[in-house]
Amino acid sequence: MTTDDYDAFCGGLPCTTHVVQWGGADVWKIGGKVFAIGGWQDDGEALYVTFKCSEMSYELLKDTAGCRPAPYLASRGMKWIQRTSDDALDDDGLNDYIAESYRLLARGLTKKMQRELGLVAS
Repeated sequence: MTTDDYDAFCGGLPCTTHVVQWGGADVWKIGGKVFAIGGWQDDGEALYVTFKCSEMSYELLKDTAGCRPAPYLASRGMKWIQRTSDDALDDDGLNDYIAESYRLLARGLTKKMQRELGLVAS
């Protein structure tokens, strides 16, 4: 996945915002809450993508080739995974996890914020 592909997918989700922070990472948010982080590649070529996931997905992915518990976030008990290669999780699968991360964060917003963003009926 390229940075352009990643940004286009995240930007296509409703009510998202994009910022570049944390050393040049492309950070995508819903209602001010981070749902995906793209960047931090070790070799300068592979796009690393970090996303929130369910506990079951975290357990499944944390030991999967090309995935790891997200640095900093997972060490604080949060269920975040970082995909470092497409060895076992292809781009379509990654997009599914990013979309689920978006849903998890959107669902966790206050009802007021959800209404303000148009995610639920008033």
